[in-house]
Amino acid sequence: MSKHFLVIVATVGLLASLLSCGNGKPALDNPSRGEIVIAADESFQPLVTQLTSAYSGIYPDAHFKVIFRPEQEAINMMLQDSARLVFATRVLKPNERAVFDQRKIKGATEKIATDGVALIVNKANTDSLITMAELQRIFNGQISQWGQLKGGNQSSPITLVFDNNNSSNLAFVLKTFNIKDVKGLRIFTTHSNREVIDFVRKNPSAIGFIGVNWISDSDEPLSVELAKDLRVMGVSDKINPVNRNDYFQPFQEDLGMQRYPLRRPVYILSRETHPGLGGGLINYIVRDAGSLIIRKLGLWPRTPYDRIINLTK
Repeated sequence: MSKHFLVIVATVGLLASLLSCGNGKPALDNPSRGEIVIAADESFQPLVTQLTSAYSGIYPDAHFKVIFRPEQEAINMMLQDSARLVFATRVLKPNERAVFDQRKIKGATEKIATDGVALIVNKANTDSLITMAELQRIFNGQISQWGQLKGGNQSSPITLVFDNNNSSNLAFVLKTFNIKDVKGLRIFTTHSNREVIDFVRKNPSAIGFIGVNWISDSDEPLSVELAKDLRVMGVSDKINPVNRNDYFQPFQEDLGMQRYPLRRPVYILSRETHPGLGGGLINYIVRDAGSLIIRKLGLWPRTPYDRIINLTK
């Protein structure tokens, strides 16, 4: 047997071992290596970016291609097998679940945090308190002017600003107030949470609706910069609040203690069918130090991460 032939056999064998699992199929990813696509609603961009970057920092061979889309589009990507995981504010609907059932995919749903939709106004606007009843009347079309709010000091019309027609922020608010038709409402949509912030900075008559993680990380320079020249509105679920203590903002303690009315869950939806990279990321977030990142971003993690500190004399 010639040396040349042996080299060819060795090369082919090495190539086969790299490209297959012994059955001619590409090797599956695992919790510490591989590449998967993640889809997420754009309101969670700071959260998802930090979580995936931290995990890749631990496992350099783990790579995530993150695509930000309005929530329904993100879920559709997973149903069409264009994404392995989705960060969303809801579980699958029965018709969506049926897509998995038809393909005999069990899937998984994990709640990872409690988030809040923040209402932001221009710093020049001192009307920074609002009740759920007033918001209901705004979305019902009964209130259209700032002066109609309790303590309102503007005479201009209220402009409601959202990041996208199909975003989780808009869907959550419309569901909360049971709004089926937005015709006649002064609603303006942009293309991102950041554009909502920019719009509110330029328009004192606007109320912007954004994911709170965009402005709640005091250690992140971008978050601090975005929060400049804005007020985060306090919201009360009391019909007749007595004082400012009856209003709450969408920050960590008020989310965790369930005092902020416009709070919502954050889920990871998975279509993974083997113990892969998606499951590794989920375990890191739910059972490991990923909850520290959630806490750092001002959200309330589902499972607190216990840090053990040894004190010595």
